[in-house]
Amino acid sequence: MTDEMIERVLSVIERIPPGKVLTYGDVAELADAPSPRHVGHVLAQQGDAVPWWRVLRADGTPAPHLRERQLRLLREEGAAMTPYGQGVDLRRARWTPDGADGPDPQPSLFD
Repeated sequence: MTDEMIERVLSVIERIPPGKVLTYGDVAELADAPSPRHVGHVLAQQGDAVPWWRVLRADGTPAPHLRERQLRLLREEGAAMTPYGQGVDLRRARWTPDGADGPDPQPSLFD
């Protein structure tokens, strides 16, 4: 990983507003990172400098080892949760950088 790629990933994550989220794949796409796994590696190494809790897996759930803390932080910010509170409703909480938050173009597991 280059320093430039790491900075792009961190920059995208810093821009996610409170109560909104992106998936690892979303961040990878916006930061022009090679893959969602690279985003995960950046967060594992330098995530304390950014609002890491606003980045979730593709199904809107946190990684198991972060679940309790991440969901608590997201609830405190008012993120739209799934019916049983085990994840975030990506259709309502996914952030778009142009500010046009709206329906998620991808199908949801909770439809």
